Amino acid sequence: MVSESPALPVTLDRASPTPLAVQLAEELRAAAGDGRLRSGDRLPSTRALAAQLGVSRTVTAAAYEQLHAEGWITGKHGSGTYVTTAPPGSPSARPKPRPAEPTEVAEVDLRPGSPWASGIDRSAWRRAWRGAADVAPLPRPTRAGVPAYRATVAEHLLRHRGLRVGGDHGGDGGESVLATAGTTAAVAELAASVLSPGDVVAVEEPGYQRAVQTMVAAGLVVVPAPVDADGLLLEAIPDGARAVYCSPAHQYPLGRRMSAARRVALVDRARRDGWLVIEDDYDGELRYDVAPLPLLAALAPDVVVHLGTTSKILTPALGVGWMVAPPPVIAAVLHHRDSTGTSPSAAGQIVVVELARNGDLGRHLRKLRRELSERRGMLVDALTAADVRFLGDDAGAHLVVPLASAEVERAVIEAARARGITLDGLARHHFGPPAWFGIAVGYAACSRPQLRAAIPDLLSLLSRSSDPVGTPSG
Repeated sequence: MVSESPALPVTLDRASPTPLAVQLAEELRAAAGDGRLRSGDRLPSTRALAAQLGVSRTVTAAAYEQLHAEGWITGKHGSGTYVTTAPPGSPSARPKPRPAEPTEVAEVDLRPGSPWASGIDRSAWRRAWRGAADVAPLPRPTRAGVPAYRATVAEHLLRHRGLRVGGDHGGDGGESVLATAGTTAAVAELAASVLSPGDVVAVEEPGYQRAVQTMVAAGLVVVPAPVDADGLLLEAIPDGARAVYCSPAHQYPLGRRMSAARRVALVDRARRDGWLVIEDDYDGELRYDVAPLPLLAALAPDVVVHLGTTSKILTPALGVGWMVAPPPVIAAVLHHRDSTGTSPSAAGQIVVVELARNGDLGRHLRKLRRELSERRGMLVDALTAADVRFLGDDAGAHLVVPLASAEVERAVIEAARARGITLDGLARHHFGPPAWFGIAVGYAACSRPQLRAAIPDLLSLLSRSSDPVGTPSG
């Protein structure tokens, strides 16, 4: 039942329900943490280690891939795989004697909205930037976006979101896509080119306040519309509304998915009442144990503007996003760009093209989904075992623990900060008076060891404070 490696301090239990690759990664991580493996130690190849342990090479390769993504090991071309790091305080991490310096508590950031940037393969990242550098300088700005990028987005949307764009025009679909500098920048362009000061826009409440404040700054009249288990409440949208802003894939910040029936009802009302629906596809590429639901843009491409970004699947540092919209909206945005001399930067677009061309974007998305699924499982199992109520865990990279009041929310955030954990509350995500209180727990930005280490403190705070009902206060 048990095999032991004579070369590495590793024991695998074949009777355990934990997958062998996960066991192996945990054993090697623990060995690096307590000093049995030191920074700079060379590890066996995946083939050699598989032979030593009597397992398939798939097991050892998966464990090494996970440890590499977390930064514990690195591969040196032609010379093997090496341990690179260990937690502060472990024998392998102890620095050489030096003058005493103040020590700081390591902070674990569990706020939502940040990506798993450390999981981007550095070799793929460098390869993409080298490829981008080989592209000849553009002689003039590309108002709509780099053509190859627009075609790449069209392919990405078809493969990963089930949205076919530009099908009626032939070609690669890129003509129906505009490059943007991200979701907030796209909202600002829509406010300046399609909407007018004084127009009424209904937004989810609670919702994405950066987009909301962008609308307010453009002179739009923002009307918050509550969200229930099925999504934005249509009856809360006032007569005469010009547009509706929503995040149906994984509502920010409550984490719920808009139901299929609510989606159909929304686009039917939009057509009847002349609304422009702005679909923010927040966390759209990430879902767990649930069937995909049709995008609003797939249901009603004539009234829906679909917005996406690479900020959550890669990094916001690229400043790259996209817009799929009806032809009149595309024409208005392009006219605005021509009039103001603005256009999204081409550099990030070309990097995304190179990532896709080499197959690295698809590989990263598969790795991202696998990693976040495992982290989500770790957090869900812990909360369930502690009988802490939560919601919004079937998609995205965060879930929500409802709390009873603003006072309880503030107390939990402050107590967590004292323990070195940064949390985000629901109250600040309202445009009007707060109706929901709770903690939005993100699990993408931190490392997996940090998440594992923070869970006991998180449970001790939330098990005493969580709201068993979890309904909005209003």
